[in-house]
Formats: sequence, structure tokens, C-alpha cells
Amino acid sequence: MNHVKTYTVEEAMRAIERYCAYQERCHQEVNTKLYNMRMIPEAIDNIIVHLLKHDFLNETRFAQSYVRGKFNIKKWGKQRLKLELKKRDISKYNIDLALKEISDEDYFQTFETLAEKRLNAISETDKWKKRKKLADYLLYRGWESHLVYEKAAELIP
Repeated sequence: MNHVKTYTVEEAMRAIERYCAYQERCHQEVNTKLYNMRMIPEAIDNIIVHLLKHDFLNETRFAQSYVRGKFNIKKWGKQRLKLELKKRDISKYNIDLALKEISDEDYFQTFETLAEKRLNAISETDKWKKRKKLADYLLYRGWESHLVYEKAAELIP
């Protein structure tokens, strides 16, 4: 027999508190998790209100933490960061606030380092193909196109 665990509102609340305490979560992740725990919409709303009131769930904090992490670890540019936060229904206000977590100096330094590192990894000999490979790599990571094309032309004259 296929037995699905059921939760009381209290059990679900404690489980979700732990889920949120472990790492920053966005509303969407919490909603999905509660839905998958088979909670009814009314219970989901009550639990989310509780999480917000007790600061387990904070969209601003989530967005800031997300931006810092993906920028520092995955070296994502602002375009990709914005897109990924939008996918998670983060408000424009919080996206703009979160992007301020990255100083211009760090942003451009990371971009320079990433571009040079990638260039050294490309074995292509044809200048144009090499430029395209570098540009594609940087664009995929969400760096602004004007930065990408200037850098590709500069590094591969």
C-alpha cells in the first residue's frame, strides 16, 4: 500500500521552520514544499504568515543571500541574477536591493578574471570562433552584452 505521510499544521510548521533555518528560502520554495506535504491552501497561508512574522522567511534577505552566493561561487553576471530571481517571483524592489550587494569594483574584477581564465581554456585557433566561444560563455553566465563584446574584442584582437 502506498502510504503518504500526513502532517498536522503544527508538525508542518516545525518542519518548515527547520527548512527555512537551514538556508534562506523564497516564498515560492516554501509554498511548493508545503503543497508537496499535502497542506491545504488555508494552512499554507497561515504557516507562511507565521514564518514571515517570526522572520524565518524574508524575501529581501533571500534575494541578498542568493545574489552574494551565485556571484561569488558561480560568477554570474547581473542579467542572470535578475532572471533567476524573477523566476522565483522576487519583487523588482528586492532584486534591485540585492544587486547592490555587489560592489562595482568586485563586479568588474570578477568579470576580468573570468574572461581571462576562460580565454586560456579555449583551444580554438580561428580568431572569430574563439571570440564567439568566449562571448557565448560570458553571456550564458549573465554578463551584460556590451561588456562581453568589448572584452572579447580586447582580448582577441
